[in-house]
Amino acid sequence: MTSAPDGGPIVGSADGDAVGSTDGDPVDQLARSMLNLLGHDDDEPAVDTGRGGGTWSKAPDFAADPERAAAVREASARDRERYLTAGLTPVDCRFCHVTVAVKKLGPEHTAVQWSSEATQRCATFADVRAEGGDTSRCRSCPKLVDSIRHAVAEGCLEEESTAPSPGDG
Repeated sequence: MTSAPDGGPIVGSADGDAVGSTDGDPVDQLARSMLNLLGHDDDEPAVDTGRGGGTWSKAPDFAADPERAAAVREASARDRERYLTAGLTPVDCRFCHVTVAVKKLGPEHTAVQWSSEATQRCATFADVRAEGGDTSRCRSCPKLVDSIRHAVAEGCLEEESTAPSPGDG
């Protein structure tokens, strides 16, 4: 391997010509040599966002069309809400009266979303914390499990959710 005047390697292209500067940042030299060898990805042009310099983005920001930008923000908010709440039903614990969001995915699979308030108010979790334990390590609250079974028996919660998955909406 040939060395540059500064003792560093000369990075060459596929046809043997030296590429870029032989002095300066070695990371820059490597990046330039890889771009020369592998080519540039010219399929995606740089987008000027008005923040100085061009940047590439998968999604346009619609800065020139405020109405469309507002519509995209609104649709994104609806999508986010659907992904977070699709098929979830509020269930109250019959013991400590906290409310959690529940979705039965099958006989042995139940999704439960706890709010911060519900986690703090749950009597079983309070006992775990009082003993120095970590509630995130608990499988579940047995009193809430009974409340969920009761909600299914009463018809307040589907035994297996028929709500479409969030991606199908």
